[in-house]
Amino acid sequence: MPGASPFAFGGHDWLALPQGALFWPSRRALIVADLHFEKASAYAARGQMLPPYDSLATLGALESAVAATGAREIWCLGDSFHDGRAIARMPGVTLDRLRRLTDTLHWTWITGNHDPAPDPAPGGTVVTEALVDGIVLRHEAAPGEARPELSGHYHPKLRMTHRGRAISRRCFLRGQRKLILPAFGALTGGLDAGAPVLRNLLGGGGEALVPVPDRLLRFALP
Repeated sequence: MPGASPFAFGGHDWLALPQGALFWPSRRALIVADLHFEKASAYAARGQMLPPYDSLATLGALESAVAATGAREIWCLGDSFHDGRAIARMPGVTLDRLRRLTDTLHWTWITGNHDPAPDPAPGGTVVTEALVDGIVLRHEAAPGEARPELSGHYHPKLRMTHRGRAISRRCFLRGQRKLILPAFGALTGGLDAGAPVLRNLLGGGGEALVPVPDRLLRFALP
């Protein structure tokens, strides 16, 4: 698949997409985290103006990832909606496009701290977490989890200096039992991949994975 980088985790093969999505070829499943639909409108309601197109941009990237992978399943790892009123603020045309996706794919919303009770209007199934082919899918990594686990929540980004220039890229974090996905949403920030909380979750030997169009860049974490 053009632009997708293969790697192994938890006894399965995966493809990391430069957009920040994860593809599970054996299931034809696309996995994304932290979409934060309607973040801009939530900030606008508090007087902080952001470009009001974040939901459309995120949805467009998601549609492109589905088309590129031929996905049949979608798993959203929590914080898909920025708050409990996100759907009420979402423009009708955006909601209609989202419903077309949920109507044609096996779609599962995993709850997060921003959306503990997602609005049912977009369709799909809502769960708090899932165990799929031996892999745990949840929003926030559990420190004591012994099974292979996929999660989001932390929006990891790799920050470094190259030839005097500061660079920041969304990244996947892989440890022996944990794989933490970057945020997929258009207006999401990020936590440095070397932050103590992330190092503690991953344990020794953790690495940051940065997919680029022609390969997967790997960086050992301190």
